[in-house]
Amino acid sequence: MEAVSETDVRPAALDLDSEGWLVQMMCEPAYARDPRPYFELLRQGPPSRDDLDASSGGSTVLVSRFEDVETTLRDPKLFSSRFGDGAAGIGNDRPLIPLQIDPPDHKKYRVLLDPYLAPRKMVVLETQVAQLVNQLIDKVAAAGSCDFIKDFAVPLPCIVFLRLLGLPLEDLDLCLEIKEGILRGDGGFDMTHQAEARAAAGRQCYEYFAAALDRIEAEKVDGLLYDLLHGEVEGIRLTRDEIMDICYLLMIAGLDTVTDSLCCFWVHLAGDAGHRQRIVDDPSIVPAVVEELLRWESPVSGVARIATQDTNLNGCPVRAGDSLLVMVGAANTDPNGFDGADRVDFDRAVNRHYAFGTGIHRCLGSHLARLELRVAMREWHRRIPEYSIADGADLEWSPMLRAVRELPLVFPAA
Repeated sequence: MEAVSETDVRPAALDLDSEGWLVQMMCEPAYARDPRPYFELLRQGPPSRDDLDASSGGSTVLVSRFEDVETTLRDPKLFSSRFGDGAAGIGNDRPLIPLQIDPPDHKKYRVLLDPYLAPRKMVVLETQVAQLVNQLIDKVAAAGSCDFIKDFAVPLPCIVFLRLLGLPLEDLDLCLEIKEGILRGDGGFDMTHQAEARAAAGRQCYEYFAAALDRIEAEKVDGLLYDLLHGEVEGIRLTRDEIMDICYLLMIAGLDTVTDSLCCFWVHLAGDAGHRQRIVDDPSIVPAVVEELLRWESPVSGVARIATQDTNLNGCPVRAGDSLLVMVGAANTDPNGFDGADRVDFDRAVNRHYAFGTGIHRCLGSHLARLELRVAMREWHRRIPEYSIADGADLEWSPMLRAVRELPLVFPAA
């Protein structure tokens, strides 16, 4: 297969000795559009340190090579997911459960939650997801055009999410507003304004779920939230705070990551007729396509950890209290982790990517995400095999949680 062409804007260099280089890099439009050239430069040396926040007692260490990412994610004792009082910089007051809970407590929450998102549950759910996918396609097929984000990538996972939790579909717009505020703040790059916007959205999230849980309890609404209200961990009922902290995580994970993945996948496929045709000709490759595009695009390109003690990570000193930004996107395109890492290969025999993380904090909803992505790709290409990005469209990318605000597609009207 031919290597996928790289962006026409490449970083000439990264001044890793300058204070605040990490924030500066992530605010670059070129980084948001295509971070892979930056990942390539970062992997050329050991983990990199940004001492911008050293005055507050810590620094940020950027981990980008495959072996270092694996080491960091697989050692929760040394590289914890619990940040100080639990706040993760996204408006939450307490740790997100189970994302920011370390062993041994982490396991008891996963034991409670995993059955709701287990593979056997996905078998039952597939028919419902396929019906929803086709209903969404029905709404745009005859028009010959759509905003893929608004018309498909947002409603698909969000409707599945609301149904799973037992929340009313009419709450979708409010939930999306809260989610956007938590994850992207006010949409700008001013860190102070971002923090304020996220804090406001966080308060709104807690208020929303406080009211929703009261209603679900009173009306005995079937769904995950009703079960959590009566759930037990090691024979002890969950507290209301514990349930709220689970809900906070579900809000941002269930309403964003699949949307971002769909967005990245369709941007790639809209620009590559050969890849589209392979899916149309042989739908059996869809699972492999999904895994390869998860590796290549890595919509969630970085996750956070914090060092619990002084250590050394492949030549880079790490001090207790240092934050680590673990760049799974960089690991997923590392030649030392994958043969032909710089090209999209649907025939890749082994694809041990970290798009869903690894270790004990591997994504709780990975099976549901895979189901939604596979069904969406299969049904869309069965019904709309030819499509492209509308002429003149200027895609506006957001960094870290990679997505575009709008994705105008055109295709032959059904």
